[in-house]
Amino acid sequence: MTPDYAHARDLMVEQQVRPWDVLDARVLDVLAAMPRELFVPPAYIGAAYADIALPLAHGECMLKPVVAGRALEAIRAQPTDDVLEIGTGSGYVTACLSRMARDVVSIEQHADLAAAARVRLEAQGIANARIEVADALTWHSDRHFDAICVNGAVATIPAHFVSMLKPGGRLFIVRGREPAMEAVLLRNESGGPRIESLFETDIPYLAGAAPVPVFHL
Repeated sequence: MTPDYAHARDLMVEQQVRPWDVLDARVLDVLAAMPRELFVPPAYIGAAYADIALPLAHGECMLKPVVAGRALEAIRAQPTDDVLEIGTGSGYVTACLSRMARDVVSIEQHADLAAAARVRLEAQGIANARIEVADALTWHSDRHFDAICVNGAVATIPAHFVSMLKPGGRLFIVRGREPAMEAVLLRNESGGPRIESLFETDIPYLAGAAPVPVFHL
């Protein structure tokens, strides 16, 4: 019997995402329409709509649907926005962002993950998202972005992420030490960045962005 993925998406939105204070209609519509099962590694397709993070190669993961939803809700990409995504992973959040924004640049450190994500995006007919293979902690662009979505954790927010925001731009990122990390929304305001705490979570660190280990004698 073929799984009813459309029904599973509806349940994900109504039973997981919406109760987690994701209320923006555009975000909910994108999550209800995007076929998450096509972005999941084949071994985990049965858990495509479960309330869990799914492992990818190189220690990366697909964010839990609720975390992906809260990230999209936080930055609220508009049809005129240029968006930078850090940590392409499976390409699922990339695809969702592409449906909401004008243009998406996504950075992925691992060439195999980037290549697989490109295939998935092309299969969805997505032409306004470009994936670059690079280390996000050293990657720079002359462009400035309306919103930045970071799909991995950091010990502290890198200053150069903030420097790539336009005035008034929004940055979603998870910071701190596991297992009690803090998801925040940073707004690039004229008087300096303003940070709003959103929720606690625990996701893998971006490569090179973990805290320095503390050794106790």
